[in-house]
Amino acid sequence: MPFSPVETTRLYHAAINALDFEAIAALFTTDAVYASSGIGEIAGRQAILEAFKAYFAVYPDQVAEDDLIEELSPRSAKSVWRLVATHNGTGEVSRRSGEEIIRFDEAGKILRVTVQDRDASRDVTESTAADRM
Repeated sequence: MPFSPVETTRLYHAAINALDFEAIAALFTTDAVYASSGIGEIAGRQAILEAFKAYFAVYPDQVAEDDLIEELSPRSAKSVWRLVATHNGTGEVSRRSGEEIIRFDEAGKILRVTVQDRDASRDVTESTAADRM
């Protein structure tokens, strides 16, 4: 079966929604970069995985949905997403939406994820990097 950036993006998002950290890690190259408008750049698969774990320790009930996933090139895809998550310490609800560009290597592993939030609605006045993953 030929590589599909759209299908691999769906698999990546399904692994995130399932909190399947092993599957998430397996999708990234060792030197991958995760860049987010909220937290800057995280370099390396292990650092990315640790950031995901930290975020989901704070927001374990996150529900994310894709409104669109489209192929940009044979090795990249764009998703338009939205999510709702509750901070487990404060009970504050975070609602976010945005766009994500994912670039893949020749083997179909994620090289780079670039996330741009469109908007955020939350009752929290101060947030940490884990809050903005």
